[in-house]
Amino acid sequence: MRRRLGGVPAPVLCVVSMLAVQLGVAASKPLFGVLGVAGATFLRISFAAVVLLAFTRPRLRGRSRRDLAMAGLLGVASAGMTLLFAAAVDRLPMGTAATIEFLGPLAVALVFARRAGHVLWAMLAAGGVVLLTLFGHGESGAGLDPVGLACAFGAAACYSGYILFTDKVGAAFRGFEGLAVSFTVGTVVLAPFGAAEALHGLAGSSSPALLLLAVAGVALLFPVLPYALEMVALRRMSQRVFSVIVSLDPAVSALVGLVVLGQVLGLPQLFGICCVVAASVGATLTARR
Repeated sequence: MRRRLGGVPAPVLCVVSMLAVQLGVAASKPLFGVLGVAGATFLRISFAAVVLLAFTRPRLRGRSRRDLAMAGLLGVASAGMTLLFAAAVDRLPMGTAATIEFLGPLAVALVFARRAGHVLWAMLAAGGVVLLTLFGHGESGAGLDPVGLACAFGAAACYSGYILFTDKVGAAFRGFEGLAVSFTVGTVVLAPFGAAEALHGLAGSSSPALLLLAVAGVALLFPVLPYALEMVALRRMSQRVFSVIVSLDPAVSALVGLVVLGQVLGLPQLFGICCVVAASVGATLTARR
């Protein structure tokens, strides 16, 4: 598989990864009505953990407490980010939810840049969020759901922690071993919120096996496939180029929301997304390396 992916340009792998993430999110939304948001998220993370554990078989013996703690914190951040973003997507258009969530990595980039000029990029991103929230509208044409907005901002905060802990876990563990441990921790964290809801949904389904198969397919779309593609891409491109390409994620989310879910955004919302994307690209290109 790695030999076949080796012939694919790295930027293409990044774009396919972003599409897989957003398609996985869009495919999860119909499952929310059957399994509930927490139930569907719990099952998806559980399947991802099983797949990663089966393929990586991480060895914990000999690991320092610090390494295990970092993997555990990454699992908590991943669980919070996944659950809160799913709750946001259930109440908000995908493009809006993804753009607000993307404030997490943008905030990390701006904080670590420590340059006065980056205040302009922060202001541009803030203006984009204002356009999304004040001039946004829900699927019914009313104002944006406040609970959905709170979940999106919570997902952004968890996304920040996810980025910080991923860097440390990636340096301490080989390949996907750290991710396998963190997703296992994430499954345990999500169990009190989603296990009962998932079991209730499966028990009430006329075809629980087919439902589980659908959840497994969504789990492969996100998070298993994107992580594999990004791992290959990062070995062949600089972190700066990767960050610029990933900055397009809110726009990709809005496109998938339109094509798959029929979510139409107005001009203010589209301009708000463009502002956040431009702020991320600008902050990345002007950062010191």
